[in-house]
Amino acid sequence: MEGTILTWLKKVGDPIEQDESVLEVATDKVDTEIPSEHAGILTAILANEGDVVEVGKPIAIIETTNGKSTESIGENSRVETPVTDEISEPVPTLKPVAPAISPITTGQDDRFYSPLVKNIAKQERITTHELSGIPGTGKEGRVTKKDILGYLERRQQPSSQGTDQEPAPALAAVSGEDEIIEMDRMRKMIAERMLESKRIAPHVTSFVEADVTGIVHWRNRNKVLFKDREGDNLTFTPIFIEAVVKAIGDYPMINISVDGDRIIRKKDINIGMAVALPSGNLIVPVIKNADSLSLVGLTKRVNDLAKRARNNQLKPDELSGGTFTISNVGSFGNVMGTPIIVQPQVGILALGAIVKKPSVIETSFGDAIGIRHKMFLSHSYDHRVVDGSLGGMFVRRVADYLERFDNNRAI
Repeated sequence: MEGTILTWLKKVGDPIEQDESVLEVATDKVDTEIPSEHAGILTAILANEGDVVEVGKPIAIIETTNGKSTESIGENSRVETPVTDEISEPVPTLKPVAPAISPITTGQDDRFYSPLVKNIAKQERITTHELSGIPGTGKEGRVTKKDILGYLERRQQPSSQGTDQEPAPALAAVSGEDEIIEMDRMRKMIAERMLESKRIAPHVTSFVEADVTGIVHWRNRNKVLFKDREGDNLTFTPIFIEAVVKAIGDYPMINISVDGDRIIRKKDINIGMAVALPSGNLIVPVIKNADSLSLVGLTKRVNDLAKRARNNQLKPDELSGGTFTISNVGSFGNVMGTPIIVQPQVGILALGAIVKKPSVIETSFGDAIGIRHKMFLSHSYDHRVVDGSLGGMFVRRVADYLERFDNNRAI
């Protein structure tokens, strides 16, 4: 719906190359740099740092010459007319859940408060009365993120005497040796989304164990060849995603979302994959139309998104539109997990660590004990619309595809 201008990387009069980053923008999903689609000179900045801008609204003007050089001005010279291009924030395909502009009115206060400011106020239990008293440094006295965070730093404990403020939440006991760490913006957003998901969807988790010995041996034989040929690492993740996509094809009612009393079955299969950031936070970039990609294509897409996620280079539209999500808890050494659904999806699959186990192997000469590579798959699903039979059969089908992987498959 909107984004907050964090930092302008260029100032008026600066030259800009095509695809060069011009500013940093924060949305509710990610902080990202916005590049210019044209080369030219930045002639005007229409939105200041801290301003909240609706999607599609112009925020800057660049003068270009359509790739032609501008001649010197003289009696017989002709100057090419500059072409003006506007930079706008990329438009994510998000369903509006509230008006983009919703002023708060408290008595005589009719200032506009951005959703970001209102969200911070709600999380910090700042009453509307308090909010109206915060001096704003933004345009027309608007309260910016910096203003409200500065107020929080200055705010003291409310007096126990008569006041119309809401009572402050009880503080946890803190000793002199304890360290107090403020949540960053992304961590607050994650906390809010996780609580919201547990409130909306009754979570049920089904588990299966898969024998992936064939996949392990196949990858070991091909990872060096793949690296030399493609320049990318061959990991297990794209193989798992391929199996999930096939299983969704068999059980399309997993690829749905809920809108009130309506079930929306998605045509596209867009797989979100949870990526751990250096900060410890998680972010979920989305592989769009995963069913149209080969294993090589999935591998390149997975590696690209994971790398840019860790370097804070994802674009807003790369974080939206997911229809099913996977989370590789095995990368943390965990054998299984009970993941929380990413709303408005109805399912998420946790991939456990691959471990060697003694296992009974059926042969033509009888049963034998052998060493096999095994992993647990944990499927959490929304029990409003996905019953245990469907949720269980789906994760079992994913395991079947992994166990039937063709060991002679060409890379």
